[in-house]
Amino acid sequence: MELIHPNTNFDFLGKKKYFITFSLVMLTLSLVSFAVRGLRYGVDFAGGTVVQIRFQKAVGPEAIRTVLRGQLGGNPVVQSFGSNNEYIIQTEQSTEDLEGLSKRMRDSLSTALSDPGAEVRRVEMVGPKVGKDLRKKGALSVLVSMVGILAYIWLRFEFSFSAGGVLALFHDVIVTLGAVSLLGIEFDLTGLAAILTIAGYSINDTIVIFDRIRENMKKSGNKGDLEVTMNRSVNETLSRSVLTVGTVLLIAVSLFFLGGPVIHNFALIMLVGVGYGCYSSIYIASPIALWIDKRADRKKLARAAA
Repeated sequence: MELIHPNTNFDFLGKKKYFITFSLVMLTLSLVSFAVRGLRYGVDFAGGTVVQIRFQKAVGPEAIRTVLRGQLGGNPVVQSFGSNNEYIIQTEQSTEDLEGLSKRMRDSLSTALSDPGAEVRRVEMVGPKVGKDLRKKGALSVLVSMVGILAYIWLRFEFSFSAGGVLALFHDVIVTLGAVSLLGIEFDLTGLAAILTIAGYSINDTIVIFDRIRENMKKSGNKGDLEVTMNRSVNETLSRSVLTVGTVLLIAVSLFFLGGPVIHNFALIMLVGVGYGCYSSIYIASPIALWIDKRADRKKLARAAA
């Protein structure tokens, strides 16, 4: 099945300066957001306690937050969970007495909000040391995956392709996390799973394009203009890229609207990351590989002239 004719000739690399500039702007916005807002860690990474409470009548999150500030102190996070009368409450407190904590919260809210039928449906606790350890291991898992991808592409292709693919991948991860920071999305183990999934989809698209570039280079005996070869290869794989990414995005959209609040953040991160990963495979990975290759050729010429 082909949505796009294989003989199309869009000048992707001819516009590389504009898209590199756009990506630098996005990277800058993401880094500024990290510095100013940071990531809103979920209980998995920040530590604390999560309590899910269902009320018999509709109540507002601010009313719940006001009651809990007086009862527990700090600044509890209150989020609607699927309906107007059910909420997820995240506190910074970590305690082994989960039953006692949930009972105090329920009693305080029932009394203050005149809702004796309030029901605690779930309680989870993660200690601060465990949360810190999970953050470290999560960051390490992303870095190890990047190094593994770098080594794999280097063995399969040339260094310029390996560097282009991994730099584009870092670019995808940073911009996606920047979107998570800007949108205030809670980042937990599910979000980390989404980031690793995005990395896999992004590098898969990039490798498909690089493989076609290598095939076309062999056909030309490595004598043609590399930029022309790359541009032709991106056009030849464009239909495949659109179909693959379009299918994933359709699933992510379905999960976002129909999957319920539990998987909402995962689906939103996937929507941002997969779409941006497709963009970077076309507009970032190949131009970086081209720039590194041309830079290496210039160095060879300079050494030969010397």
